[in-house]
Amino acid sequence: MFIIRANFADSFEINTSSENAQKFFADGNNYVELMPNLDSIHTDGKGITRWMISAEIPFVGKMKQSFAVDFMAYGDLIEWLPSPTETQNYLRCVAEVREKSVNSVLVRYSQFVEIRRNHARELHPLANLAGEKKISQGMQFEVDRMLQVFIKKSKEKLER
Repeated sequence: MFIIRANFADSFEINTSSENAQKFFADGNNYVELMPNLDSIHTDGKGITRWMISAEIPFVGKMKQSFAVDFMAYGDLIEWLPSPTETQNYLRCVAEVREKSVNSVLVRYSQFVEIRRNHARELHPLANLAGEKKISQGMQFEVDRMLQVFIKKSKEKLER
């Protein structure tokens, strides 16, 4: 099994109400608008929601992958998690919104990405040469960059 992974986690404060922050992180349009490389979030005719993400990965080049996810919101948590139908591309995105004061929240944001293939060549013809470790490092760099930009733009939009 050929597996590449990337993880991201950060906590940050936003000067907005808990209600505004929860609505914001539950709205897929905000992710598409503010997160680089997230091309679209689309729900197909079968009711499966897919995040289409493209990224430039060293040694492999431009990759475009579809991640089937389910949405859940409960209490302080907003979560996009891998759909039970997904077998290769796993995405889990969690925003925990905690009220600090009437106009301030603490957000704990995390994202986990995993791409699995039986053989490296199923991902890309050069994937075997680069190896899991190098491709995972490249994907980690891209995920970090994407989410740092997303968090910065999210704070700016919510604090307007």
